[in-house]
Amino acid sequence: MREALQHFDLMQPWWLLALPLPWLVYRLVPPARVHDTALRVPFFAQLRSLSGPSRPALARHRWLLPGLCWLLLVFAAAAPRWEGSPVTLPTSGRELMLAVDISGSMQIEDMLINDEPVSRLVAVKAVLADFIERRRGDRLGLILFGSEAHVQAPLTFDHTTVVQFMLEAQLGFAGPETAIGDAIGLAIKRLRERPGDRHVLILLSDGANNAGQVSPIAAAELAASQGIVIYTVGLGADRMVIPGLFGSRLGARQVNPSADLDESALEKIAELTGGRYFRARDPAQLAAIYAELDQLEPVPGDGDTVRPLRSLAHWPLGLALVLSMIRALLFVLPALQRRVT
Repeated sequence: MREALQHFDLMQPWWLLALPLPWLVYRLVPPARVHDTALRVPFFAQLRSLSGPSRPALARHRWLLPGLCWLLLVFAAAAPRWEGSPVTLPTSGRELMLAVDISGSMQIEDMLINDEPVSRLVAVKAVLADFIERRRGDRLGLILFGSEAHVQAPLTFDHTTVVQFMLEAQLGFAGPETAIGDAIGLAIKRLRERPGDRHVLILLSDGANNAGQVSPIAAAELAASQGIVIYTVGLGADRMVIPGLFGSRLGARQVNPSADLDESALEKIAELTGGRYFRARDPAQLAAIYAELDQLEPVPGDGDTVRPLRSLAHWPLGLALVLSMIRALLFVLPALQRRVT
């Protein structure tokens, strides 16, 4: 019994102070005065006997059911809940921060999925969603960056939410330019607060740093000093055919859509932090890269302990409803019986 009470508590116990309220109203508020003209009926006792047998027990206990209903309603308002046994989340796994470029150039349709051209951002969403769902037991965070960098999801075990935030990302959320240095700086701020001596940032970009306050190389040097390993991914095809007149081959030309990709900077960032640089020219290569990144070593961390909570308010509310229905039936049934007889 004592152990069971240890798992039970009230979220809003001050509602219990309302328990004596009906009694106080009954004792302190004067009864209403009726000034209607009374009519004396000499044979009232005979009429009362004809209406049916008296119910003295019901009269004596007329406050029992309303009182119980009030007690149950106040108890439900106090928000009773049951605390389950502690559940420890996985203590071994990786702590990965994903930084994804959503600048204007990510709208270039040089990726093919099922032989259909799609934008770079669409291809990244398809690959990253599968990558995130495979990281069971790992903490994942998501940074989206363009002209500015924003933490879309902090480090968490809730992979469903991280996937949803990635799928909802749209071009223009963070501006049209590319602030690689700011994205690395923001990741450093989040990762260095975590326990352990090794953390990982996976940064994907299709351009060069042309915005932000922090130089990518300076940010990489700071990350190295904090023990953060950065894996960089350069995205974009090397060749793309621009259709000619009216979408035909007449006047068509071949261009390099990744001419702005600063591969040397991405390689330098990875080298300074002990990571690697990967080049993804199509979704298949991108998927292969993330499959290889799946082999990152686990990072020990402190396990989070949570207690599942379950509300119990529906039980007193349901019982109060049943008692109120019984109370109503006690008034209705005698009239129905008289009508039948």
